[in-house]
Parts: sequence; C-alpha cells; structure tokens
Amino acid sequence: MARASAEDAARTARAVLAAASEAFAASGFAAVTLEDVAAAAGVTRGAVYHHYRNKTGLFLAVVNELQAEVAANVVAAAEDAGSDAMARLRAGSHGFLTAITAARAVRILLLDGPAVLGWRRWRSLDAEHSGAHLREALEDVGVPADLLEAMVAQLSGAMNEAALWLAQRPTDPGAQAAAHRVLDHLLDAIAPLRPEER
Repeated sequence: MARASAEDAARTARAVLAAASEAFAASGFAAVTLEDVAAAAGVTRGAVYHHYRNKTGLFLAVVNELQAEVAANVVAAAEDAGSDAMARLRAGSHGFLTAITAARAVRILLLDGPAVLGWRRWRSLDAEHSGAHLREALEDVGVPADLLEAMVAQLSGAMNEAALWLAQRPTDPGAQAAAHRVLDHLLDAIAPLRPEER
C-alpha cells in the first residue's frame, strides 16, 4: 500500500510539473496561478502546495528540469561529435544555442528565470548544468586555468544573449544561421588558447 501511495505521489508531482512547465512557457510566471496549474494537472491546489510549497518553488522545479534538458542536449551533441576536443566544444555550443532558443526555454530560463529567482540563484543553476559542461570542454581544448572562469562567463553570456536576440526574431529565416555562424567565429578565436599563444 505504501509503495502504491509513493507511486501515486510521484505521478501527481510529475503531472503538476508538466502542467506548470506548459503554463509558464505559454503565459509567463506572473500570469500563471496555482489554481490554473492544478486544474491542468487534474489535481487539487493542495496537492500542488504539498509537492512544491508555493508558486516560486514550483517554478524552481520547472527551471531545474529544463536546465537539465538543455544540458542533456549539450552532452548529446558533444558526444556525437566524436573524440576531438574542439569538435566537441563546437558541437556542444551549437547544441546549447539550439536547445536554449526553443520557445519554452527562452521564456522560462532566460526571461522569467533571472527575474523570479534572482540573478545569483539563476547564475548558480546555469553554472551547475550547461556551464559545467562548457567549463569542461574549454579545459579539454587547452584554455589555461587563469583564463578559464572568465572564458566560461563570457562565452556563456554571449550564447545567452544570442538566444535572446533570436527570440526577438522568430520569423527571420536568416537569424538562426547568422547566430550559429557568429558562434563559430567566437569559438575559432578562443580555442585552442594555449599559454604560448597569449
């Protein structure tokens, strides 16, 4: 009986999370109510509170799940590129830009995320997910330790800004290609950056 209850609770939590993700992506954090989420998930408002405490807690869970999805896309793209470190960095970076420009990711992660969670917390979540993979890839191509953190911050910032730029141009057929071409230029300029080349 306890096992069935645990499975039911987990199923309810997943249903709430899925409904919340759709609602936040469609309407934005400010416009969504917990009543809306509960109705979409087919549960009571009390069930939402039980699993996520409040609207911010629910949003944080959605952000964590979406950050993990984006990071998984980065890893998959990098792994598909083979064993060459530069090819993996390039493929992972392009994988990130593609994943983060999906409408759901832009709205939740880049627009509402920093405003709702605060810049520091949002930055920490980004660093734990895609940022960790970017740091590792930059180390692998030979970026020296004394430049590594600055390189991660600046390349990550450039890709996030590119995603926001693309979000403003959803019907521009050349914008996506231009953003990816510029990303290639940035990657060409920064890696491999070996100590003797500084």
